Amino acid sequence: MSTKQTLFGIPKLPQKALFFLIPLFLSCFMSSIISFISVINSIGFNHQTLRAWLSSWGLAWLIGFPTVLLVLPLARKLALCLVKTDTN
Repeated sequence: MSTKQTLFGIPKLPQKALFFLIPLFLSCFMSSIISFISVINSIGFNHQTLRAWLSSWGLAWLIGFPTVLLVLPLARKLALCLVKTDTN
């Protein structure tokens, strides 16, 4: 892992920023993929696809990001119920 303190000359964020960055990236990727599939399924590839997809993605992300922030702790607890814990 990189130990540099900057990325493209911009200072890196503190470790606490992971609380928002991971859900931010997760919600962006998931909402973009799901909305793209939904738009293609609804209207197919045509001259309106990009516009419809961006509109759909924007709405999906506005709902998805706060949802991920709220649901992630529950998902983490459920996942921890399914894995062994180290008892050194």
